[in-house]
Amino acid sequence: EVQLVESGGGSVQAGGSLRLSCSISEYIYTINYMGWFRQAPGKEREGVAAIYTFGDDTFYADSVKGRFTISRDTEKNTVLLQMNSLKPEDTAMYYCAAGRMAAFQALGVSKYDYWGQGTQVTVPS
Repeated sequence: EVQLVESGGGSVQAGGSLRLSCSISEYIYTINYMGWFRQAPGKEREGVAAIYTFGDDTFYADSVKGRFTISRDTEKNTVLLQMNSLKPEDTAMYYCAAGRMAAFQALGVSKYDYWGQGTQVTVPS
């Protein structure tokens, strides 16, 4: 079974940076997108960024465009999320996910079949 493990969360001052890492145990034919999602207390889980695993197409939520960058290291079976200029509203549990879907679904939760346990990101106000 595919397993995802996130790391790299923590607490950082506003304006600071963090890099999240997601290691995936194996790529299988049913996976063509990997994404990062976040969920703050009392809010729904939302898509932050996604990347096509067979190319370079990336997708970002409007709230993080220009600040976050998603990338992948195929040799290490890892997907990274570089987060710069962090804001208090970025505080949430961040989850890595993998699944198979069309491009327009990449920031949606429903098509992802595999999820990690999450890593907490805190940006104090």
